[in-house]
Amino acid sequence: MNTRLLKNGTLNQGKGFFRADLRISDGKISEIGNLQPLENEHVFDLSEKILLAGFVDVHVHFREPGFSYKETIQTGSMAAAAGGYTAVCTMPNLNPAPDTLKNIDIQKEIIKNTAKIKVYPLATITQGQKGSGELVDFEKLSPQVAFSDDGRGVQNEELMRQAMTQAAKYDQIIVAHCEVDGLVKGGYIHDGHYCKTHHHKGICSESEWQQVERDVLLAKQTACRYHVCHVSTKESVEVIRKAKVDGVQVTCETAPHYLLLCDEDLQEDGRFKMNPPLRSKADKEALIQGIKDGTIDVIATDHAPHSEQEKSKGLFGSAFGIVGLETAFPLIYTYLVKKNIITFERLIELFSIKPREIFRLEGGLQTGQPADLTVIDLEKEWKIESSKFLSKGKSTPFEAWQVCAKFEKIFVNGKLTLI
Repeated sequence: MNTRLLKNGTLNQGKGFFRADLRISDGKISEIGNLQPLENEHVFDLSEKILLAGFVDVHVHFREPGFSYKETIQTGSMAAAAGGYTAVCTMPNLNPAPDTLKNIDIQKEIIKNTAKIKVYPLATITQGQKGSGELVDFEKLSPQVAFSDDGRGVQNEELMRQAMTQAAKYDQIIVAHCEVDGLVKGGYIHDGHYCKTHHHKGICSESEWQQVERDVLLAKQTACRYHVCHVSTKESVEVIRKAKVDGVQVTCETAPHYLLLCDEDLQEDGRFKMNPPLRSKADKEALIQGIKDGTIDVIATDHAPHSEQEKSKGLFGSAFGIVGLETAFPLIYTYLVKKNIITFERLIELFSIKPREIFRLEGGLQTGQPADLTVIDLEKEWKIESSKFLSKGKSTPFEAWQVCAKFEKIFVNGKLTLI
């Protein structure tokens, strides 16, 4: 039997810290407790280190196949490992779009050959990931972890109703980018004070929350599991909060940049441009409250790398999207946990427990589960420097921010991977 022993770690399963050893046998967690090394067993001393179940990011863009100059599955998964992640779900805005088993298999072959962690591709909702037209074959694609047209909102209500009906039939989850195209009107930052005073075109909050409002009603009618991507507005939070009380099977995510920044922080730089945009201070405060009261289930990065050229054209001309895998946990730990805004246990729920639960992924810090683990030095302080990112994408609004928490080791199926 192939075993490894992680000694003297401080573990947290979401219910407080405790000291323990952990044994990995044939890629799974076999024992947790006060353990003695076996003969010829490889022992890792984790004194003064935190041992957690590896994080899961349910919303990343790895750009391959189709746009490998922005990111590849290899470089994206390396960045994920450097950020403490052992699993990610990849969004479908690729070429070819993952709208058939044949096209998804192209992605899976690359994952098999190059990924450093577990990568789960999402299938599209519509053929060609157009947000309109014809639905994909849900029956054939139902083995995938979820369906999404991320990057586009499904514009037609009846089409979304049909998609949710199909998803419910096969006990699948719809992962929705909520955006009403007709309300965007050429906007590219939040339609707030900065937008008006700097003569930009704004994206109104209604473009997001109106589609969330439409979809939670459809989810209730169809009994579909429904997950809202990158929530950014206070109205969306309230719609989802009420829907949960009403028994709708709705979950949602937000991203670190929406929790730590607002449109008052904008600069005339492409690294502050993403979709949805940085909203108002009131929106940021509502999102934090949603994190605290459980309305928001998951923190995801929406890791969206672009080339340097694509991000060098200011707020108006740059492509939408920033990177986030290598900084998400340290940022939230430093600026929400250490400031006593949320607990460390809540942080584990947001990064590890809830993503697995919602997307039905294996893992966790229990015996019998795959040994997908991350080892952290919580006291290690460092400065965010995009030039050192493993991702091909370097665009981050958090350049030069000081953070705590550095990842030292990542185990995937018990195997020590990059870092």
